[in-house]
Amino acid sequence: MGVPKKRTSISKKSIRKNIWKRKGSLAYLKAFSLGKSLLTENYKSFFYRQKTSTGSSRGLKKK
Repeated sequence: MGVPKKRTSISKKSIRKNIWKRKGSLAYLKAFSLGKSLLTENYKSFFYRQKTSTGSSRGLKKK
């Protein structure tokens, strides 16, 4: 079974923690930017299909 032989140093621990925080921060910035561009309708790099108000029956008729 793989068990670490020595204790992880404080500096190594803080480096790993900062990398983990940076990844979360980048994901947050991307999501925020995407949401902001959708709200302002200023998107050019992807297609966004808006819902139409045709109803939710999807072609099925009720008797």
